[in-house]
Amino acid sequence: MNPAVKGRLAPLQQPSPSLRSKIIHSLRRAIETGVLEPGARLVERDLCEGVQVSRTSLREALGELQAEGILTYSPNRRLSVSIISRPDAENAYRIRAALEALVVEQFIEKASDAELAMLIQESKLLNKTYRSGDVEQMLVAKRAFYDRICSGAQNSLAFDIISRLILRTSGLRRRSLMRKERQQQSIKEIDVLIEAIRRRDKRSASEAAMQNVANSARSALDP
Repeated sequence: MNPAVKGRLAPLQQPSPSLRSKIIHSLRRAIETGVLEPGARLVERDLCEGVQVSRTSLREALGELQAEGILTYSPNRRLSVSIISRPDAENAYRIRAALEALVVEQFIEKASDAELAMLIQESKLLNKTYRSGDVEQMLVAKRAFYDRICSGAQNSLAFDIISRLILRTSGLRRRSLMRKERQQQSIKEIDVLIEAIRRRDKRSASEAAMQNVANSARSALDP
């Protein structure tokens, strides 16, 4: 490197990856649970105070979420939570259905009996939250349930993509989960899915996974 150039360049001071991950997790959770709703304007000063981090670290996290399409800049350069269009939402649910069908098949192929037992336990916890009517608990339990499936399927990439798709449709998803009829329907769907996985019936499990997402889409998108 040219000595003159080298003398003017300082080493980059990268924020801690763990800190950036924590900020992203906090923002994702706020969006997923409705603390930050679609269209909500994000003010850096307020966010820095809320999560108690420097503006530099915050901007790193915001940049990553913007790259994922979760946050967006308006024409006047105001940062806000993205609002998903109906066609994009429909596509998000269709992609989710295909991915979730894939990972339940992979779970059946690869998961041990011990992992199956843990998934059954997660399903019981998930159904318990559906009966409670607490949407935030449902969101946490659903994430744990699908994390367990993707872990047993040895497909962390699918879990990452599914998580992003869920976040893009977070507002629609919460509206769906608030409906009592959808909560009761979900309990039955999870029971059907778990029974198929317990039998290690890939075809039935795949169909159950796709049906679950299809019903979620109808509940979320229909008035």
